[in-house]
Amino acid sequence: MTKIIQIEGQEATLGNIFCIGRNYSEHVKELHNAKPDEPVVFLKPTSSLAQSGDNIKLPSYSRDVHHECELVIYIKEDAIDVDEDKALNYVGGYAIGLDLTARDVQTELKNKGLPWEKAKGFPTAACVSHFIAPEKVGDIQTQDFCLKVNGEIRQQGNSRDMIFSCRQIISYLSRIYGLQAGDIIYTGTPEGVAAIKSGDELELIWPEKVKVKFQVI
Repeated sequence: MTKIIQIEGQEATLGNIFCIGRNYSEHVKELHNAKPDEPVVFLKPTSSLAQSGDNIKLPSYSRDVHHECELVIYIKEDAIDVDEDKALNYVGGYAIGLDLTARDVQTELKNKGLPWEKAKGFPTAACVSHFIAPEKVGDIQTQDFCLKVNGEIRQQGNSRDMIFSCRQIISYLSRIYGLQAGDIIYTGTPEGVAAIKSGDELELIWPEKVKVKFQVI
């Protein structure tokens, strides 16, 4: 089934879901990972998308699902071999989202040298707000954002702390994979990731721009 996302009240077809891992230094440290020399890229299936009004459903095969709050980019036109200085011209909107991770499953797979998809691609693992136009954002690399769980701040970050900027991420993906109109990109999470449980209410806040809530069932 074709997935539809919302951009300034207009419907748009969803393409690929790209995600960038290990893109904030303090998050790299909290998971005891090495700082990457180039963007760490993984993908989620479109079936993992959840939007405002959807509930988060935890996978039965995990006992340790973590929240990861991130800014998300929408690509408005095909982008192939794009230079960094032109990369933001391909952005059609920005949102705030959650990259949910079955951490116990991810750890087991990593220890076996296997891919992470089982830990990252379950239904509702890619939560996202509606997208807003780039002109309403200003400098994407100076944006505060946070996540509250049951009214308490769990994560807060600023996009200036990204290891790889949005320009660099878009350029890299355009060269290695090629980007298509409708693709979205999760840009990485700051420190403070932690487990969620049934009954939790997660509120994603991009001050003066976007607020969205998700309920864990």
